[in-house]
Amino acid sequence: MWWKVDLWTRHLIHIFPAYNAGYAILAATIGLTIYVLLLLFLTSSQDPGIVPRNSHPPVEEFSYDASAPHALQFPRVKEVMVNGVHVKMKYCETCMIYRPPRCSHCSKCDNCVERFDHHCPWVGQCIGERNYRYFFCFVASAAVLCIYVCAMCGLYIRLLMNRGHYSVGKAIKESPASLAVMAYCFICFWFVGGLTGFHSYLIVTNKTTYENIKYKYSNQPNVYDHGCVLNCHEVLCKKRKPSKINLRAIVQEEQEVARPQTSSSNIREDEAPHRPRAKVEDDLEMGLDILKTTGRRTDKFSDEELEPATGSNGIEYRMPDSETEIPVTRTKTEIFNEVRDLDLSVSNGAQSSSPEQEQHPDKLC
Repeated sequence: MWWKVDLWTRHLIHIFPAYNAGYAILAATIGLTIYVLLLLFLTSSQDPGIVPRNSHPPVEEFSYDASAPHALQFPRVKEVMVNGVHVKMKYCETCMIYRPPRCSHCSKCDNCVERFDHHCPWVGQCIGERNYRYFFCFVASAAVLCIYVCAMCGLYIRLLMNRGHYSVGKAIKESPASLAVMAYCFICFWFVGGLTGFHSYLIVTNKTTYENIKYKYSNQPNVYDHGCVLNCHEVLCKKRKPSKINLRAIVQEEQEVARPQTSSSNIREDEAPHRPRAKVEDDLEMGLDILKTTGRRTDKFSDEELEPATGSNGIEYRMPDSETEIPVTRTKTEIFNEVRDLDLSVSNGAQSSSPEQEQHPDKLC
């Protein structure tokens, strides 16, 4: 393209020497190209209006579910008044914030953007409140540049026809690159020109691309329409809000305390946490439940493993030491038989020591 501009300049300098038309065309082409590239840079590099995300859900919005006592719930939607109309503010699960009106979450950038229009893959950036005017000026100036280059190519072919008295076909054969550039700019104009027309309509009606699609299917009224003049002033001339993102700030990483997930199969006996034991009653018929609450089993109750204890009926009996290791291969029947034998032996000792208990042996059970 720049080769063609240089060629146009050489010929137009000689054709219009009094007005320096060749230099004017060259300067206009360079200036317009730099302007388009500058707008492209501003569109892709500016903060589109990202809303900072929270590291924790909003505490003031906590609510507890009676059916699930340990589950926290949030109201998914809040309502605010905009021009006398209720507008919903949805809760964003990713950013953990309530999105302001006209704000939406971009799945490509993974951020909530104020006045979200769309995500443009050609500029690699979301189009939002803070860079929308740059985007519109970019596509509009690109459309103007396409028209300008296409017009200059046509003018150059016309000059070739006048200079050599050529027909259109002969002029194109002499400069086929002009036809190729014209075709390329014509195709590009259909894209950027179409975008310019569509976004001009959105600016006049004060809509975004996202809202235009949303209102089309939901039949919702546009509560942000203030008239053609005010809409254009709000989008193109209104002072931009300052960015809410400090790109130079140091990211503070939260210190998360990891809770170790342990299972009973891989915890050693000396590392197991001490849990309070259930109170042991003196009813020896509940011996099986006693062993269940203590969580230990034994093969044989020896005198060294028994400690004296006194129940509510004054009978002394012994229970196994809490630190005694017990194999887990015992069956419930064997444990119950051993507890019953221990019950009988203690009962016999109690009968020989108390004459009152000999008359009422059932009180031992």
